[in-house]
Amino acid sequence: MASKLLLIAVFVLDLIAFGLAVAAEQRRSTAKIVLDNEVQYNYCVYNSDIATGYGVGAFLFLMASQALIMVASRCFCCGKALNPSGSRAWAVILFIVCWLFFLIAEICLLAGSVRNAYHTKYRTIFSEQPPSCETLRKGVFGAGAAFIFLTAIVNKFYYICYSNARENSFRPYGGDGEAGVGMGAYK
Repeated sequence: MASKLLLIAVFVLDLIAFGLAVAAEQRRSTAKIVLDNEVQYNYCVYNSDIATGYGVGAFLFLMASQALIMVASRCFCCGKALNPSGSRAWAVILFIVCWLFFLIAEICLLAGSVRNAYHTKYRTIFSEQPPSCETLRKGVFGAGAAFIFLTAIVNKFYYICYSNARENSFRPYGGDGEAGVGMGAYK
């Protein structure tokens, strides 16, 4: 039976990561061009950089969630062999999909955090062109949040399938836990 306490803990971590990713999308840095009247040049002024912190927080909470599931399931590759069954087949498929969604979510969150923290520092003195105040594109943290949601669903199904396959795991020599030869009473 899958541990309900573990599933609840992972759900809470995933929910926090999702909330932070959505908040990061809403609070991305924006920039505006400002003219310095004394020296006559343009430069970029950026607003709050809180989205970077939210993105890193979502990154860390999602990583903790994934680590908890993988430790509980022994990363699927360690431990005793699982009995060939539908649960084991689904556990293998969901394991691969879970890691794929996790990596995509982590890449979106990390790239979004790094790009959001980057602020152009140059200014224009001799050029008539305004400076390029580069900001993060809309939707990067949103994509991370979407993949956090998908990861949350898939890793719970993976853990449940893995737990079902582990309960019905391969037991050599008859399956009653005894390694010796079963002997009946002598009459």
